[in-house]
Amino acid sequence: MEAAPNKRSYIRFAAIRALLMGMARPTVCQIFFRSDRMVRLWILSFNKGGIDALRTRSKPGRPRKAKLERVRDLLLPVLENPAQAGQVHWTGVKLHGHLKEKLAIELGYRTAVRWLHELDFNLRVPRPWPERQDPPQREAFKEKLQQWAAQEETFELWFQDESGVEGDPRPRRRWSQPGKPRTVPYLGDHIRQNVIGSVCPQNGALFSLIVDGVDTDVFQFFLNEFANAVPKKEGKRQLLIMNNASWHKATHRNWHHFEPVYLPPYSPDFNPIERLWLRLKADWFWDFVARTDQELTDRLVLALKSFIDDQAKTQSVCAFRK
Repeated sequence: MEAAPNKRSYIRFAAIRALLMGMARPTVCQIFFRSDRMVRLWILSFNKGGIDALRTRSKPGRPRKAKLERVRDLLLPVLENPAQAGQVHWTGVKLHGHLKEKLAIELGYRTAVRWLHELDFNLRVPRPWPERQDPPQREAFKEKLQQWAAQEETFELWFQDESGVEGDPRPRRRWSQPGKPRTVPYLGDHIRQNVIGSVCPQNGALFSLIVDGVDTDVFQFFLNEFANAVPKKEGKRQLLIMNNASWHKATHRNWHHFEPVYLPPYSPDFNPIERLWLRLKADWFWDFVARTDQELTDRLVLALKSFIDDQAKTQSVCAFRK
């Protein structure tokens, strides 16, 4: 072991020695905090080139001018709270400029971005979040929802919502090579269909209709068809949970055997069917261009049928979250 040139080589030597002495590979992985894949690569290197193949060699290129460890304590607070540096949010360009001008650190743009990754920061698009929520009301509803979900023999929960599907969907991010075309065709004819549905996260059942639009009469038609498809269950309260759209609260509504329950205002995150709509559009309408209304309708039928026929998938997508 004295022949090890550095700590990394020493760990490799020690791991191979432990294996030669009869220690099991999973145990070696646990002792040296390495993955099974890494240990297997060490074994292959040792079998091919002996002990010399395990030595780590110095990497080409000049050493780093600046090391993250020296500025970690200064950098983390401003990354977590950009206002300290007079910023609203950080980009790679902004951070690079801040490090060079404010902290007088000589480094390249790529190094600044690498530091962000090493500090466990990733580039994400923030999710819009309504400011008009009522936290106490949301918390009370969440507790009530958890109680209902825990009593499956007493409550059957159905979550209802509507969504629109466009014939020219928005392009999604993807990996591509430089110089290759990165275009997605579109028509611009504003072809659109609407879908109204209800899902039961407890068993993955889904009922849905494709409609031209949603208003009071359309919603009542949906309730009538929904009641025929999902009959009353004796000894069980069937709750229909939905948002506060005006057509949901119209007077003289015939709810049949369902009990209406309204979500707290501005709380779409409490409705699992919202995730189903997102998954449906991602799976079936990525780069899909509808040239006619019928073409869009046919595609939407196939998309809905994929969830209706696969209740396990629907249950997984719409599972309750704590």
